[in-house]
Amino acid sequence: MQSDALNLTNQPRHILRSIGAIVAGLVFIIILSTLADVLMHALGIFPPWFQYMPDSLFLIATAYRSVFSILGCYITARLAPNRPMLHALILGAIGVVLSIAGAAATWNKGREFGPKWYPIALVILSLPLAWLGGKIRIMHLRTNRNSHESH
Repeated sequence: MQSDALNLTNQPRHILRSIGAIVAGLVFIIILSTLADVLMHALGIFPPWFQYMPDSLFLIATAYRSVFSILGCYITARLAPNRPMLHALILGAIGVVLSIAGAAATWNKGREFGPKWYPIALVILSLPLAWLGGKIRIMHLRTNRNSHESH
């Protein structure tokens, strides 16, 4: 009985920690992606905003966004109160929804919004990258558990 009461009182805290973990990962991804974009434009690697950019530069953007997504999902999994992979995948699902929204908003807006493959790639990559971020966290947990057991 007493453990049931404790679980009920801890549940709102776990929900808030879960939401906080997901938001932290999402904010990390958005901020780093935005800062990288600004830096790439400022350094002249990318052309001025809203001008045509060749596919090769979108490949670069896809690469750094992928790294940031893996790191953001790892952060979410790291901060999650339990079930780190589930939290990382929830963030990945949010990434799918946001990427679909971005694709819909820019789909036929012109060449300056990039090639059609770019938003499709972001949609397709969201869940696998989230899984990878969660998997890295789980591997760290296992490594830590094994090192503590051997001491």
